[in-house]
Amino acid sequence: MKKLGLISLITICSIQAFAQSFYNYGRGRDIIASVGTGTTTYFGDLKANGDYFDPKFNLNVGLQYFFNNRVAARVEAQWFSLEGADSDSGEPGKINRNLSFTSNNYELNAVGIIQAFPNGTRYYQRPAFNVYGFAGIGLLYFNPKAEYQGKKYALQPIQTEGVSYSRVTVVIPYGIGIKYKVNPFFNVGLEGGFRQTFTDYLDDVSSTYVDNSTFTDPVHAALADRRPEIGLSKQEAGSIRGNPDRNDNYMIFNVKVEFYLPADFLSTAKMNSKKRGGRKPRRR
Repeated sequence: MKKLGLISLITICSIQAFAQSFYNYGRGRDIIASVGTGTTTYFGDLKANGDYFDPKFNLNVGLQYFFNNRVAARVEAQWFSLEGADSDSGEPGKINRNLSFTSNNYELNAVGIIQAFPNGTRYYQRPAFNVYGFAGIGLLYFNPKAEYQGKKYALQPIQTEGVSYSRVTVVIPYGIGIKYKVNPFFNVGLEGGFRQTFTDYLDDVSSTYVDNSTFTDPVHAALADRRPEIGLSKQEAGSIRGNPDRNDNYMIFNVKVEFYLPADFLSTAKMNSKKRGGRKPRRR
C-alpha cells in the first residue's frame, strides 16, 4: 500500500513537472521572424556542364514556430532570379543552339525543422550554436523570358516547343543550416537548400524543335530557333532542343537573421487592430 502511494505521488509530481515545463516553454518566444538574402543557382538545359555555382540574388522572409525544444515548422516566402545562356557554355553544340533566358521567381514553402541540439526550457536558454535539417513542400511561380532585338519576351505564351506548360509548379525543398546565438533575442545563420521541381521548363527548354513555319509571328519563330542569329540554318522539326529526362532544379544559399517575437505579439496586434477599427471618425 505504501509502495502504491509512493508510486502515485511520484506519478502526480512527474505530471505536474511536465505540465509546468510545457507551460513555461509555451510562454516563451516560440515564434521567430526571419529575413535573409543570398544566392540562387540554376540547374537545367541552359547550364554549362561542370558549372555548379552561378549565383543570382535572392531575398526571403519567414515565420517559424517551435512545437518543443527541438522540432519547429517554418513558412517562408522567397524572391530570386535565375538565368542561363548557351553563349556562356564551352560546348559547341550548346553554343550553336544559342538559346538564353532570364526569370524572376516567387516561392512559398512550408518545412519541418529538426535541431541537432535541444533548446532550454525558455527561449534564451538555447545553445550558442546549433545545426538543423529541414524538408517540406512549396509552390514556385516562374516566368522565363528572352531578349530579342533589345526587347524581352515572355516565352511560355509563345509555346516555343509546341507545349503549353504551367508557370506554377510544386517544389520539394530540403537542406541544412547552422545558426549562432547573438543575444537572447537574435540569431544569425547560414542555410543551404536544394529545390527539386516538377517541371522541365524553368528555362523554357525541354525536348525538341517544332516546325518553325507553323509560327505566324516572325518574332515567335525567331525565339523558338535562334540559330539563324549566328549564321546557322534553322533546325528541322523533331531535332533535339533539350533533355526531357531531367527536370530543372535550383539551389539556394542564404545568410539569415532571426528574431524571437514577444510571446503576446499576436494578441497585441489583434488588440491594436480592433482599436484602429473602432475609432470614430473625427468631426470637422
